[in-house]
Amino acid sequence: MNPESKVSFYFQDYLHRFFPSINKVGGWDLEEKIKEMQKFFHLTVTGKLNSQTEEMMARPRCGVPGVLDYSTFPGTPRWRKNVLTYRILNYTPDLPRSMVVKAIKKAFQVWSDVTPLRFQNVARGEADILIRFAHGAHGDQSPFDGRGGVLAHAFAPSPGIGGDAHFDEAEKWSQNHIGTNLFLVAAHEFGHSLGLGHSNVQGALTYPIYRYWDPNTFVLPDDDRQGIQRLYGRKRENF
Repeated sequence: MNPESKVSFYFQDYLHRFFPSINKVGGWDLEEKIKEMQKFFHLTVTGKLNSQTEEMMARPRCGVPGVLDYSTFPGTPRWRKNVLTYRILNYTPDLPRSMVVKAIKKAFQVWSDVTPLRFQNVARGEADILIRFAHGAHGDQSPFDGRGGVLAHAFAPSPGIGGDAHFDEAEKWSQNHIGTNLFLVAAHEFGHSLGLGHSNVQGALTYPIYRYWDPNTFVLPDDDRQGIQRLYGRKRENF
């Protein structure tokens, strides 16, 4: 029996989508895919789809593939200016608009606190980073999958869709630990909007699996700070 036939379509799709780098002539190697995934998440590396591996695959996460420590996207894309604009195209009904605006502003501040970057909210017209909530297929070839699973995704700096961040409206967005915290997911996604990939450091904000921190006491972990400062430098202090 083909070993792939023992693995459900969901798990095969997960491996193809989030760990696309292992390829062989004539197809892809299932065991190597599983090993790559297990290594990334610091699981026991067996190459077998065991319960520990399946449990990790089932956790809510970002929709962007990722690699090791802090990482940047191929080619190390970054914005060539320090003042970036963003626009919120629509709003989730889960929260009052004022709370969405506050969460998005706070998420950008996570990155501006440690770099020379500044972010300006614009109400209309063009913006560097467009933010939207969407269901299912929404025109970017990366459809959302309903509640749980992929929570959001964002695109590396580039013309067009580059920098944009999309949030799955099927989630229950919140300002606390109930449901999915919008500030935490937005702060993670804006790391991608600025050029960071994923980290396999479990305490990093750019770790692909969602975890809850108290937003009121959140401090950007060192791994993420080092990554973003590699791209944009340190924040300049005014004296």
